[in-house]
Amino acid sequence: MAKKDPPLDIFVAAVRTLSRAAGVAAAFMIAAAVLVICDMVIERYGLNRTTVWQIDAVTYFIVAATFIGSPYVLMLRGHVNVDILPMYLGPRARFALALFTMFVSMAFIAVLLWLTGKFWYEAYDGNWRSNTVWRARLWIPYFSMPLGLGMLFLQYIAELLCLVTGRSPPFGIEGRGRKVHA
Repeated sequence: MAKKDPPLDIFVAAVRTLSRAAGVAAAFMIAAAVLVICDMVIERYGLNRTTVWQIDAVTYFIVAATFIGSPYVLMLRGHVNVDILPMYLGPRARFALALFTMFVSMAFIAVLLWLTGKFWYEAYDGNWRSNTVWRARLWIPYFSMPLGLGMLFLQYIAELLCLVTGRSPPFGIEGRGRKVHA
């Protein structure tokens, strides 16, 4: 059973609130992308106009939704995973595997966070613009990559803390083969 630790509980609750907000933001970005596609179809085929900004906007919305929505997906354990090995492991081995996979994932995210942060800064510092007629400032949509990865890293820290303090079981599996739904 997990011990009461108000600072840890507050941190985990804050990160989960941030992840939920990120999930809502990602959903709105996907909805906005759909609306922009509808606008593009109406303008191009209904009004016989050229489209200038729509394809770029849809691309930026979908990429941003992917990165910014990732902590929410992790929080819900909504990502694709294969849990046959954890289901057949005993509690100690399952715990060790969960720790190992979390640390590997966090290392991978840290590298991506560093690289996308550098990429974003280069776009900002170099005043990069899209090659389209719209000439969008690329640092704005590129910022979604380090932002989303930073929030994902925070969610992984919260998940790790919940695992090591017994607040959540490894891989959401308690005992032998029983899944816990969040």
